[in-house]
Amino acid sequence: MTKVFSDIIQFRGNHYDFGYMQGELLRNSPILPARKKQWDKQWRHFLFEKNEVQQAFSRFAPAIWEELHGLADALSMDMEDAIREFGGYYYEYGRSGCSIFSDSDYMVRNYDNEPISYEGRYLLYEPTDSGYAVIGPSMQITGRTDGMNEKGLVMGYNFINRKKSDDGFVCNMIGRIILENCANVDKAISLLKEIPHRHSFNYALLDQTGASIVVEASPRSVTFHKANICTNHFEQLTDENRYRMDDSIQRQQKMEKQQGNITDPYKAFRMLNDTDKGIFSKKYGAWAGTLHTAVYLPKEMKTWIALGGDRWPLILDFQKWLNGNKLSVKRIKGELDSTNSFINE
Repeated sequence: MTKVFSDIIQFRGNHYDFGYMQGELLRNSPILPARKKQWDKQWRHFLFEKNEVQQAFSRFAPAIWEELHGLADALSMDMEDAIREFGGYYYEYGRSGCSIFSDSDYMVRNYDNEPISYEGRYLLYEPTDSGYAVIGPSMQITGRTDGMNEKGLVMGYNFINRKKSDDGFVCNMIGRIILENCANVDKAISLLKEIPHRHSFNYALLDQTGASIVVEASPRSVTFHKANICTNHFEQLTDENRYRMDDSIQRQQKMEKQQGNITDPYKAFRMLNDTDKGIFSKKYGAWAGTLHTAVYLPKEMKTWIALGGDRWPLILDFQKWLNGNKLSVKRIKGELDSTNSFINE
């Protein structure tokens, strides 16, 4: 077993200052050197048109563009390199798993990937310039793997396919843009229909009305349907699915079989986090091991988070934080049945 941790980062202020603060934290962090080592020489071959990226941010997330400037300034990095590192518009996403189960009152989500892809950063950010406050784990620094905003909108995404990719935002940046800009499921669906998608993903959404929706999004098409279970295949855009979907279908069927016994969020958490229930994955070497199990309760405005399996969740009161109270906890600790740790060590 390997011990892992996520740092809890709290910030209130404008996006430029938020980016600058994160840049200061990253200066002496192993995260950026580790990621550059992973990509090696490929990193410099990530080609893009700066004006195209800037126009996309101007339309969908102008404040996050200012965050990129703050990161670049703090790290003495030119804007082109900042876009490569943090822009969320161009990034080759590794094949991964992920499972989501929701009810009208909560969403539980297993984020499955390779440990060396995980930054170990859990953020609470309340912008003072524009956008909603958001809580959730980061990916590619500026993006979010899942999360909840101050209006009670919850979002999590599941990988489908990276073939036939196109110019557009990647999953983690789309997730961040949804949470910062959408107050409910309907507004999130509208944004997902407009925003350009680089890869194919499911986006599971839940809001305080209890509406539970899965949006199937590819670079070519976007559709949605009501559902409370979501894994790694499309139900409607079936032409976009991978050739092999056995594992995804099995996890879906196991949740369907067990959901009759799920009467509260803790039992749902145990279904996804217990290693003997068939949903939690230890396939870390295949980029499909469960790194965290997250629970979001939009009506209570609380979140739970656990790193690794068979864990007790850490419970965070987002509403109290929104009321101005700073969280006293600074780190989330866990264990993985893997030889690799997160890239924050």
